[in-house]
Amino acid sequence: MARHCEICERKRTVGNQITTRGKAKYLGGVGKKVTGISRRDFRPNLQRVRITDANGSSRRIVVCAKCMRSGYVTRLIRNAPFKLPVDVEKAKKS
Repeated sequence: MARHCEICERKRTVGNQITTRGKAKYLGGVGKKVTGISRRDFRPNLQRVRITDANGSSRRIVVCAKCMRSGYVTRLIRNAPFKLPVDVEKAKKS
């Protein structure tokens, strides 16, 4: 499985995890002290989704949740949503 988003190319980034101890000055302490720094990964929230591409066929891609929320991806609709039956005579009268 790919480790990056196929829409925005978002991938993992590397940073530091900082461990501190003590009480903050604004809370009445002498300040927070750094006791350790270790490396860590920041990973995007990747999801495998089925989409409908330009020519109408469906395929599976890896997309980050941010692209899904932003509307860059249209998910495949397998079944039409449920609709209540419409009475034909009532529809003609109104």
